[in-house]
Amino acid sequence: MKIQTTAKMTTFKEYAFSISILSWYFVRNESEESDKTIQETLLNGDNGNGNVNPLELKEETKGSDTVTPFSNAGILSLLTFTWVGPLIAFGNKKTLDLEDIPQLDSGDSVVGAFPTFRDKLEADCGAVNRVTTLKLVKSLLISVWKEILVTAFLALLYTLASYVGPYLIDSFVQYLDGRRLYENQGYVLVSAFFIAKIVECLTQMHWYFRLKQIGLRFRALLVTMIYNKALTLSCQSRQCHTSGEIINFMTVDAERIGVFSLYIHDLWLVVLQVTLALFILYKNLGLASISAFVTTIIVMLANVPLGSLQEKFQNKLMESKDTRMKTTSEILRNMRILKLQGWEMKFLSKITELRDAEQGWLKKFLYTSALTTFVFWGAPTLVSVVTFGTCMLIGIPLESGKILSALATIRILQEPIYHLPDFISMIAQTKVSLDRISSFLRLDDLQSDVVEKLPPGSSDTAIEVVDGNFSWDSSSANPTLQNINLRVFQGMKVAVCGTVGSGKSTLLSCVLGEVPKISGFLKVCGTKAYVAQSPWIQSGKIEENILFGELMVRERYEKVLEACSLKKDLEILSFGDQTVIGERGINLSGGQKQRIQIARALYQDADIYLFDDPFSAVDAHTGSHLFKECLLGVLSSKTVVYVTHQVEFLPTADLILVMKDGKITQSGKYANLLNIGTDFMELIGAHRDAMSTLESLDGGKTSNEISILEKAVNTAGIHKEVNKDEQNGDKGEPKGQLVQEEEREKGKVGFSVYWKYITTAYGGALVPFILLAQILFQALQIGSNYWMAWATPISADVEAPVEGTTLIEVYVGLAIGSSLCILVRALLLVTVGYKTATILFNKMHLCIFRAPMSFFDSTPSGRILNRASTDQSAVDTDIPYQIGSFAFSLIQLIGIIIVMSQVAWQVFMVFVPVIAISIWYQRYYLPSARELSRLSGVCKAPIIQHFAETISGTSTIRSFDKQSRFHETNMKLTDGYSRPKFNIAAAMEWLCFRLDMLSSFTFAFSLIFLISIPPGIINPGIAGLAVTYGLNLNIMQTWVIWNFCNLENKIISVERLLQYTAISSEPSLISEEENRPDPSWPAYGEVDIQNLQVRYAPHLPLVLRGLTCSFRGGMKTGIVGRTGSGKSTLIQTLFRIVEPTAGKVIIDSINISTIGLHDLRSRLSIIPQDPTMFEGTVRSNIDPLEEYNDEQIWEALDKCQLGDEVRKKEGKLDSSVSENGENWSMGQRQLVCLGRVLLKKSKILVLDEATASVDTATDNLIQQTLRLHFTDSTVITIAHRITSVLDSDMVLLLSQGIIEEYDSPTTLLEDKSSSFAKLVAEYTMRSNSNFEKSVDH
Repeated sequence: MKIQTTAKMTTFKEYAFSISILSWYFVRNESEESDKTIQETLLNGDNGNGNVNPLELKEETKGSDTVTPFSNAGILSLLTFTWVGPLIAFGNKKTLDLEDIPQLDSGDSVVGAFPTFRDKLEADCGAVNRVTTLKLVKSLLISVWKEILVTAFLALLYTLASYVGPYLIDSFVQYLDGRRLYENQGYVLVSAFFIAKIVECLTQMHWYFRLKQIGLRFRALLVTMIYNKALTLSCQSRQCHTSGEIINFMTVDAERIGVFSLYIHDLWLVVLQVTLALFILYKNLGLASISAFVTTIIVMLANVPLGSLQEKFQNKLMESKDTRMKTTSEILRNMRILKLQGWEMKFLSKITELRDAEQGWLKKFLYTSALTTFVFWGAPTLVSVVTFGTCMLIGIPLESGKILSALATIRILQEPIYHLPDFISMIAQTKVSLDRISSFLRLDDLQSDVVEKLPPGSSDTAIEVVDGNFSWDSSSANPTLQNINLRVFQGMKVAVCGTVGSGKSTLLSCVLGEVPKISGFLKVCGTKAYVAQSPWIQSGKIEENILFGELMVRERYEKVLEACSLKKDLEILSFGDQTVIGERGINLSGGQKQRIQIARALYQDADIYLFDDPFSAVDAHTGSHLFKECLLGVLSSKTVVYVTHQVEFLPTADLILVMKDGKITQSGKYANLLNIGTDFMELIGAHRDAMSTLESLDGGKTSNEISILEKAVNTAGIHKEVNKDEQNGDKGEPKGQLVQEEEREKGKVGFSVYWKYITTAYGGALVPFILLAQILFQALQIGSNYWMAWATPISADVEAPVEGTTLIEVYVGLAIGSSLCILVRALLLVTVGYKTATILFNKMHLCIFRAPMSFFDSTPSGRILNRASTDQSAVDTDIPYQIGSFAFSLIQLIGIIIVMSQVAWQVFMVFVPVIAISIWYQRYYLPSARELSRLSGVCKAPIIQHFAETISGTSTIRSFDKQSRFHETNMKLTDGYSRPKFNIAAAMEWLCFRLDMLSSFTFAFSLIFLISIPPGIINPGIAGLAVTYGLNLNIMQTWVIWNFCNLENKIISVERLLQYTAISSEPSLISEEENRPDPSWPAYGEVDIQNLQVRYAPHLPLVLRGLTCSFRGGMKTGIVGRTGSGKSTLIQTLFRIVEPTAGKVIIDSINISTIGLHDLRSRLSIIPQDPTMFEGTVRSNIDPLEEYNDEQIWEALDKCQLGDEVRKKEGKLDSSVSENGENWSMGQRQLVCLGRVLLKKSKILVLDEATASVDTATDNLIQQTLRLHFTDSTVITIAHRITSVLDSDMVLLLSQGIIEEYDSPTTLLEDKSSSFAKLVAEYTMRSNSNFEKSVDH
C-alpha cells in the first residue's frame, strides 16, 4: 500500500518549479555601495554600464538593501524558519517586487563564492580548458563540504526517526489488547511516537532547505563558469556550438545539476533504509523477512532497464529540442524578412516538423515513465504479498500487530525503492549535463599569443605584421590571409579596399587577435576600439550603449554626439538618449545603429581605431559628415584602419591596402596606386563610370558651378538641414517606449487557466476516468489492509476468523486489482498530458507566426524563446504529473481521514480546526510564494538575454577589453535570480514546518484518545490500522497543500503559453475568392499613394505624416533622405508590415489593404537592407518554398554572378549554409538575395539600401543585372549612394516623414537650390577628394 511519503520526487519538480514562470523585469545589479532601488520596468538585464538608473529613488530602505536575516538569525528562528516570516507577511500586504527581497548571504552569493571556486578549480586542473568532469565535480563538492556534512547528519537523524513508528506499532496493538508491561506504558508509547514525529519533521525541513541552498550555489557557479568561457572562446570553437546550444548549457544543464543536489545523499540512505526495514521485519516475521529483501532487490533491478530507457529517450528529447530551439531563434531573428517574402508559414511548418520529431521522443519518454510509475506503486503490494505468502508457507503465525508493523515498514521501504529509478535517471541526466558542460569548458580559447601587446606609447609603430599567415580554419590547407606584411605608424590613416570576399574584415579581425595565427608575428601598441560591419547594440538606453561602462564626461559625450550627427536623431526620439533600445537595436534604423556604434568607439578614447566599413549603412550626406568629423576631426591624432567600399574616402588615407583573395596585392598612397594599380584600377574604374553618369546628367556643365556650390555647402556647414520640419514635431503626439515591460500576471492564477488546461485534450473526456481509477486504487488499497488487520488474530492464542489460504487469496486479488487501476491511471494521464502539450504548442506557434511585425519589434526574442523552451517543457513533462499528484494526494488524504474516523470519530474534533488552520496558513503563504516564483522567472530572462547579447558581441566586447565588466554584470544578474529562489525554498519549509506541527498534534491526540478507552470496546487490529494510517497523516496533509501550492506555481507556464495564444494576428493571408487579385496582378506595377500616415504603435509618434505621390508602372524611382526620414517605413507600408494609420496605397487600382497579405507579398519582390541567409543549403536559401527546378535556380545564380562560386563547392546546390549564413561574406549574401528576386521576377521590385555592404564594382554589377532583367518592372530604390538613383526616372526626397521634393533627377539638378542638388554636389565633392581642403578650413 502506498501513500507517498516524502516529497522528493516532486521536490525535483518543485525545485525546477519556477523555471517556467518567465516574465521580464529589470534586474537591478546591486553593487554594495549603491542603494538605488530596483525598478520593475523594462527588461534590460544589464544596461550597458551595469547600474540601472531607476526612474525614481525611494527614500525608505528597501528589502534589497539589507542582507537576508538568515545570515544572523538566532537558533530558534533558524529551527522554525521564523526568519523568513517578515517577507511572507510583507507579501501579504503588497505584491512583492524584486526590491523587497533581501540580498543573499556572502556564502550564497556568486560574487562572493565564485573567485575561490575558480581558483580551486584552476589549481586542480592547471587551466579551465583542461577540466575533466571528475575534477569539476570535485571542485563543486569541495565548495560546499560543510553543508554536505550537516545535511548528511540531518538525513541520518530523519531516517532513524521515521522508523520509530513502525517499530512501536506492534507494542501499541498489544497494549490496546490489554497487555500492559509496566505502568504508564501507554503514555510512554505516545510520547515516543510524538517525539519521533517532531524530530522527523524538523530534520527533513532543514535537510531539504540546505540541499536547495547547495543547488542554488552549484547553479550560480556553473552559469558563471559557462558565461566566462563563452567570452574567451575562439571563433573556431564558437562554430562547434550555436548560440542556442550554449544558452542551453546555462538554462538546462546548470539548472539540472542544481536540482541534483537534492539527491546527493540518496545512495547511502537507500542502504541504511533497507537495512533498518529488514531489521524491523525480522523482529516481526522472522525468516520471511529474507523473501521481502529478495523481492525488494528484484524490484529495484527491474528498474534499471526502465531507467536506462528513460535516460536514452530523455537525451534524444533534449537533442531534438536543441535543434528546434536553434531554428526557432533563427526564425525569430529574421521574422521581418520572412514576413516581407511571405514565407512565414513555410518556416512554421519547418518548426512543426522538428516538433513532430521531438514529440516522437516525448511520447516514448512519457510512456516509459508511466510504466515506471506502475512498477513503483505496485512494488509495496508485491513485497507484502510475497512476504505474507512466505509466512504462510513456512508456518510463521500472522498476528495483526505484526502485520501492521510490517505494512508500515514496507511502506517506508517503498520510498527508497520508489526513488531509486528517479535517482538513477537523475544521476544519468546529471552526468550527461556535467559532461556537456565540461566538454564546453574544454573547448579551445582564443590563442593568447596571436598579438603581442605593447604598452601604449612604448613604440611609434601602432600595428606591425611580418610574414603573417592567418586562417579561420586551422585545418584547411590554404590560409584565409597569406603573407601579410604591414607597418602602421601612430596617427596614420589606413584604408583597406578590395572586392567582396577578399579578406578585408578578416584583416581587422587579425589585428584584434580573433583569427588563429599560423605563422609570422603581429605587434599592436596601444588600446583598441572596433566598429563592426553589422552593428552590435545592447538592449538598454542609448546613453549606456555609447558610454559602454565609462564614466559620463558631459563635454566629451556632447562632442561625440555632434561628430556622429546623433543630435538630430535624439531630438526626434521621444526620450532622447534615455530611449530604451529594443533587442538588437530593433527600434533604430540601420544608420542610427551604425552611428551609435561609432559613437561608442569614439567615447572610449582608444589609441587605435578599426572601422569595418561603417559608412555604408548611412546615406551619402551623413557618411561624408561622419568621415570628416570622426576620422579627420575627432580622431585626427589617432591611428585609424578603415575598410571601405566607397572610393571617395580613399584619397585622404596615408596608406591604401588593396586586397584580393586574402593577400595584400598593392599598397601605397592614392596617387601612386593610380599610376601602377591594376586591381586598384578595377575598383576605381567602376566608381569612375558611376561618376561619369553623374557628369552627363549634369548636362556636361563646367564643374565650376559645382565648386561654387561646394563653397556654399562648406560655409553653411553640413548640418544645414531643412528646418521647416523641426517645428512640427507635434507636441500632442502620444509618447512611449517601444519595448514595454512584460505582462506579468498578478495575484491568483484564475480557475479558467486550469479549466482550459484540463479540457484542451478530448474536451476533458478522459479526466473522470483518471479520477475514477485513482479512487478505485485507493479503495482497494485500504480494503486489502483492512482485510489483513481484521482477518488475522491479535495474538497466537486467539482463533483466526478465516483460513490462511483464503486470507492470502483475497489479499492477492485485491492487490492485483489495485495495481491494474494504477496502470490504467498512469497511461491515461500520460495520454491526456501529451495531447494537451501538442495542442498548446501548435496553437501558440500559429499565433506567434501570425502576429504582426510590431509584436516582434516590441517583444525581445528571449521572451518568446522562454515560452517555447522552458514553459513548453513544463507543459510537456511536469504539469500533467503536477495536476495528477494534487488530485491523487487529495483522494489519499480523504482515505486516511475515513480510516481514522472509523475507529475514533472524536478525532474530527481536532481534525476540523487543524484543517481550518492549515488552510489559513496556506492562504497566508500563497501570495508571497506565488510572486516569488513569478519573480524568479522574471529574473531568469535577463540572464539569458544578457548572455545571448554577449555571445553575439564577443568580438566587440573583447576589442574594448570590457570582459571583466560583463562578468560582473552576469554575476549580479545570477544573484538576482538566486535571491527569489532562496526565499522560495525557505518560505516552502516555513509552511511545511507549521503544517507538520499541526498534524503531529492531531496524531498525538488520536493516540491519547485510543489509550484512554477501556480495552475491549475497539478491535485493537483496526485501531492499529488507524495508527498505521495516522503515521502518514502529517505527510499526506502537507503533501496535499504542498502539491496545491506547487501546482499554482507550475500552472503559470500554462498561463504564459495561453497569453501568447491570444496575440492579435495580422489580417488574413489570403482574401476571400471574390477579393483575390487576378493571377497576373500587378500587370503594370503602378503604385499610387494617397495621404499616407503611419505610426509604429498607438503610443508612438507618426513616422510618415501624410504622403501623396504615385510611382508610374515600369518606372525606376529612387528614394533618398537622411537616416530616419521614413524611407524604410514607406517600404514597410507597401508590404503592409505596418498598416497605415490613415490614407491608402493602391497598386494597379487595387487598394492593398483589401487583399490577403500573402496575395500582396508574394507579388512584390524586395532585396532587404540586411542580407539574410538561413541555416540549410544554397537551394533552400534561394528557393525556400521549393517552387522552382534546378535549371531555373542555376540560371538565377549565374545571373547574379554566384554560379561559379557555388559550382566550386562540393555539394553544389546542396552545399551547406551555416547559422545566419556566416560562412558567406556580406557581399555574397547580398547576391543571394538578388538571386531570390531574379527567380521571382515580380512586376514591382524594392531595393532597400541593398548595395550598402558591397564594393562599387559589385554594386554596378547588381545595378546592371537589375537593369537587364527588370526593364519593364517598377523598381523602387532606397539609396545611400547617390549614383544608384541618378539613372532613375524619378527621385523622391523625404525629410522627417514628409515629401520634400519629387521630380526627375535632371530637373532637380538644374535647380541648384534643391536639396537633391546639394546632396549630389556634396557627393561629387567628396569623390573629388576635397577632404584635404575641408580639413584645413
